[in-house]
Amino acid sequence: MANNYEAIVIGGGHNGLVAAAYLAKYGKKVVVLEARHKTGGAADTSSPWPEAPEFKVMTLSYTMSLMPPYILKDLRLKDFGYRINPLGMGYTPHPDGRSLIEGEGQRSFDSFADYSKKDAEAMEPYYEWIGRIANLLHPLLNRTPPHLSSRSLRDIKDVGRLAWSLRKELDERTVADITRLFTMSAADLLERWFEDPTVIGSQSVNGIIGTWAGPMTPGTAYVLMHHSTGEESEGQVASWGMPEGGMGAVSDAIRASAESFGAEIRVSTPVDKVLVKNGRAVGVATASGEEFRAPVVITACHPQITFLRQIDRGDLPESFVEDIEGWRSRSGTVKINLALDRLPEFTADPGFDPDVHGGAITILDDLEYLETAFQEARAGKPATVPFADCEIPTVFDRTLAPEGRHVMSMFTQWVPESWSREPHREELEAYANRLFDRFELVAPGFRDSILHRQIIGPYDMEQEYGLIGGNIFHGELTVDQLFHMRPAVGYADYRTPIRGLYQASSATHAGGGVTGLPGHHVVREIRRDKAL
Repeated sequence: MANNYEAIVIGGGHNGLVAAAYLAKYGKKVVVLEARHKTGGAADTSSPWPEAPEFKVMTLSYTMSLMPPYILKDLRLKDFGYRINPLGMGYTPHPDGRSLIEGEGQRSFDSFADYSKKDAEAMEPYYEWIGRIANLLHPLLNRTPPHLSSRSLRDIKDVGRLAWSLRKELDERTVADITRLFTMSAADLLERWFEDPTVIGSQSVNGIIGTWAGPMTPGTAYVLMHHSTGEESEGQVASWGMPEGGMGAVSDAIRASAESFGAEIRVSTPVDKVLVKNGRAVGVATASGEEFRAPVVITACHPQITFLRQIDRGDLPESFVEDIEGWRSRSGTVKINLALDRLPEFTADPGFDPDVHGGAITILDDLEYLETAFQEARAGKPATVPFADCEIPTVFDRTLAPEGRHVMSMFTQWVPESWSREPHREELEAYANRLFDRFELVAPGFRDSILHRQIIGPYDMEQEYGLIGGNIFHGELTVDQLFHMRPAVGYADYRTPIRGLYQASSATHAGGGVTGLPGHHVVREIRRDKAL
């Protein structure tokens, strides 16, 4: 039969494509069914302005860090155009004419010393401390969480291997440090190291990116550490970078790899239902009524889409359904993409500087600025003065805009999490204008440099990309939604209550960021089960 396969992948985002590539590499007949007109999901490059198609933006996801070298090598992604331009320094300009420049060397030290000499001296020890913990916990991203209470021999062995792997590292002091990271707020943790509220605010950014939480919310210290984990590059942990051709080029490289191994990719093919017979997945039915059959089905969609919409509730355990119904995906983030006729000129650091203009530019005042923005959104109103994490990929990548022109990515926070249910177009325009006004204070003339703008709110992220609540991680990174509880108790091992149905979305244990880890790990578990 034409629609018979050995494996079906629901969703052509980067994780689904990675899973398909590995399955095809192992000789399996696999098809990817993607609802949208193109693959890539949130890892996308687009031309949002019909009147200016020469500008290309990184639609949602905008930076790379955590994809491990073994995926790049296994799938030969560099052969298919995968190339990363290293991100410059962290840069926080302020209206008073000062700036924080986060990096190595005297320039960075001096910029922090302008705010606090004590904080400047604490930066290196802090980086060493967070790097040590990140390096310790990073290998856990490559492990499948064990079933901690299971009495099966395989699960007991898995728990033993995990404990053995950590035996040399977990002294009493390290256990205390990890406990703090999982329970403290980013602000409380950082106040153990630093004294100046501007420095603390800039350092807390990694604890709030993409989260429905302010820097004073307990648990955000873990998010801070999560964004510090990554593959080492030239001795540095979490080496961030911008892909040549935008994030869509990463997805395109993975798709090309999958197709080179023989995977079939179908776009504009939304799956309506997972077909289940006698507790086993046997295939899927699309919205058009077409059926595909396979003994293995992998879903790379948000778990609430798969388990609450595509599967009959009666085919799932009640406790599992309750866990999925209670899965939190709040966010309140807004992505703004701009076409600019010139680079911003920062009052604090005039002139072109590739480390500044090609770095991570954060717009904030201090810790209170961030907390106020979140509390306003939590109370039901958009932030009066939004926070933004900005990048200008065209400093290095001339494929995205004409010569002399640029595009800017602004990942901003917060609007009310309820905005995922309605478009709120006029309010989003006003929100963006307030952010532009704040940017103008550190780079006069910025507003006049804007040629085109695209504002993507939580509603758009959910309706167009399947990001429930607009959450980029497919679920909040809170202690109760991590490791062996992500996305449901007893099902953090990429399996599901339905035999033959596996999960590989960003809601799984290794999810979050454009890593490909869920796609890799799910195939590892399928092979371990000898399901194919």
